[in-house]
Amino acid sequence: MSVLSHDTPRKPLPTWGWSAAVFVAAVLWWTIYRQLPALSEALVARLPVERHSHLGEALAFFFYDVPKVMMLLALIVFAMGVVRSFFSPEKTRAALAGKREGLANVTAAGLGVLTPFCSCSAVPLFIGFVSAGIPLGVTFSFLIAAPMVNEVALILLIGLVGWNVALIYLGFGLAIAIVAGWVIGRLHLEGWLQDWVRDIHAGATDPVEDEALTLPDRYRRGLDSVREIFRKVWLWIILGIGIGALIHGYVPEELMARVMGSGAWWSVPAAVLMGVPMYTNAAGVIPIVEALLGKGAALGTVLAFMMSVIALSLPEMIILKQVLKLRLIAVFVGIVASGILAVGFLFNALF
Repeated sequence: MSVLSHDTPRKPLPTWGWSAAVFVAAVLWWTIYRQLPALSEALVARLPVERHSHLGEALAFFFYDVPKVMMLLALIVFAMGVVRSFFSPEKTRAALAGKREGLANVTAAGLGVLTPFCSCSAVPLFIGFVSAGIPLGVTFSFLIAAPMVNEVALILLIGLVGWNVALIYLGFGLAIAIVAGWVIGRLHLEGWLQDWVRDIHAGATDPVEDEALTLPDRYRRGLDSVREIFRKVWLWIILGIGIGALIHGYVPEELMARVMGSGAWWSVPAAVLMGVPMYTNAAGVIPIVEALLGKGAALGTVLAFMMSVIALSLPEMIILKQVLKLRLIAVFVGIVASGILAVGFLFNALF
């Protein structure tokens, strides 16, 4: 009898069981996600460091952002894996390619405005879009707009520099996201994706087979996507956020104010170069912007710095390296940096 019991195959979980498990997991995800700020503060409080010291700020940033980005990655990749089981990459590309791609860039940038993500938090959704076969240029429009322009940043900017400057910033931020994404799309650089991302596209299943899948099959595909992508990027996420946390805790405001207060032509590119290694979201960089403006820094130079911090951060590039080859990252940085430089020079000329 014992032999028979051991050989008896386990009964598969029914559809309602899978759905109940996914629902419970979603509730747990949301509960934990909302507690991340308090949990990060509690972790720092248990350490022998002063909370408002440079090290305390860096640790609080790291303890909050690592689980936040990991949880966002898991949720979004799972959801995209399930959605992808209904629509093959070929269908998705066909729906967004060609003459509709310009409109898709506008839509993706608009979606970015509505998602208050920092650059690293936007990467999970970017990875999900790319793995689902959405055109590369469209995904870049989202990746640029999500951290650079969102409602939180605009509200804070209105209070800091007035609604007219905030609206101009909104217009130029969207323009950079849309145009940069469109240009990258026109260059047809899909061959510069990492091999494992291209393999996802090449491994698309037949649409008839997709339609025959059961709901548990689709859930399994979502879990498979999470396991596959986490295996590729988890270490680089931790490394990137760790570097960003160290820089975040040691922001040299006095030095930056001296550079950005200069009227020389090189102050704008210098501000962009200083901003790239740093990492924070739009809301987090506003206090730094306010401090720099209070110390006499030029408005256009400060806005160029702000854009580079939240759209071209070094931690973001480290994570993206697992999805994009260096040549494509260089093209992305070059196009976006050119737009940011133009904004900085224009604002300095107007204000």
